[in-house]
Amino acid sequence: QLQLAQSGGGLVQTGGSLRLDCEASGDDLDYYGVGWVRQAPGKEREAVSCITKNDIETVYSDSVKGRFTISRDSAKNTVYLHMNNLKPEDTAIYYCATIVIGLCTLNWRAYASWGQGTQVTVSS
Repeated sequence: QLQLAQSGGGLVQTGGSLRLDCEASGDDLDYYGVGWVRQAPGKEREAVSCITKNDIETVYSDSVKGRFTISRDSAKNTVYLHMNNLKPEDTAIYYCATIVIGLCTLNWRAYASWGQGTQVTVSS
């Protein structure tokens, strides 16, 4: 059974950078598409990025496009979210999750197995 463990959250000032890690166990993460979703108080849940299982396609929401980069390290069974030029509005709990059909969609309702989440806080 696939499980996802997350790390890399923390506190950073506006304009700073952070890398979130999503490490899989129990299965090969290369079999899955992976999405990143954030949840902030008072805001709707938002998928910000996804990557296909074959890395052919990556997708970003307009809110993070040009600032965030999703990538995969198959040898480490890990997907990363590199976050640059962070803004206070990026403050949220960030989750990684597998995508049911293995494609890339920002519809997080199609996501299957979820990590535990990690807090990202960007101070103004």
